[in-house]
Amino acid sequence: METIVVYLDNMFANLPKTPELERLKRELLYGMEEKYQELKHDGKSENEAIGVVISEFGNIEELTAELGIQPVESEQVVNVPVLTEEEAYAYVAARRSAGMWTGIGVFLCACGVAFLIGLDTLFEHKNAIVADKGSMLGLVGMFILVAVAVGMFIYSGMKLERFKRLEQGFQLPYALKAALQRSQALYAPTYRLSLITGVCLCVLSPAFIFATSFVNDDYTPYGVVAFLPIAAVAVFLFIYYGNIQGAYTKLLEEPIITAQKKEEDRFIGAVGAILWPLATVIFLFTGFVYQRWDVNWAVFPIAGILSGMFSNIYHITKRKNVS
Repeated sequence: METIVVYLDNMFANLPKTPELERLKRELLYGMEEKYQELKHDGKSENEAIGVVISEFGNIEELTAELGIQPVESEQVVNVPVLTEEEAYAYVAARRSAGMWTGIGVFLCACGVAFLIGLDTLFEHKNAIVADKGSMLGLVGMFILVAVAVGMFIYSGMKLERFKRLEQGFQLPYALKAALQRSQALYAPTYRLSLITGVCLCVLSPAFIFATSFVNDDYTPYGVVAFLPIAAVAVFLFIYYGNIQGAYTKLLEEPIITAQKKEEDRFIGAVGAILWPLATVIFLFTGFVYQRWDVNWAVFPIAGILSGMFSNIYHITKRKNVS
């Protein structure tokens, strides 16, 4: 049922928020709920029932035209190409594939660092020759995994290269837009579950560091070895499922991208390009030089908070300048 609510919200998103439309929306939702329950009672599965209800929803444009209601549009869309069904679904598939390769690349990078820390710790108390060999083996393994990950990053970027023209704006036929909205609504529960799972893994992963440091400080690096792959799995979930959601969001957003929006994207991208590599450098430096694997992981949530804070400050500043 939640999928139907999300779908209906998307259909009414570009319409004015008037009491008449709110009442119409409630009536439609009531009718769709009744139809959904009827189909479930007839033995239809949840996905089948949702698909039938949404397919029978009808044309929102015809409905609003009968009522004399015009959508809220901030800009008139002119001189932009019409996206075909093949192009739209090819873009979704490319974003899904790029998210998978990027997520695996991030996971391999984390595993490479974990491999280095694990071998370095394992051979730390051996004689100097064995310890040096362990460290060298760890470095070689880490660089191999990072090299493979970099190749995956490049490959994922190349898959999206041919869709850069979408940044210049496009239009969707109504039937295709409705189909994409239905797909997005059906995908919404999966996306939410992936976010919840990823957040839970992020919260639970430092427990290995605390547990090993509680047993013995010498075991703390092993806690870090366990922490990194688990946190990387969470990042994979964010990237992979977030890319799919991002594809639907991109296709269903306003077809004209304003100069202000481009400026915001550039600012946020510039902050991320500086903040996250700096956080990684601090993490590795404090770990290898000061052996503070027990606390230096906190640099990543701090970086996330700072990224959000800079973004909010930028938006507040822009609003003040406009007013």
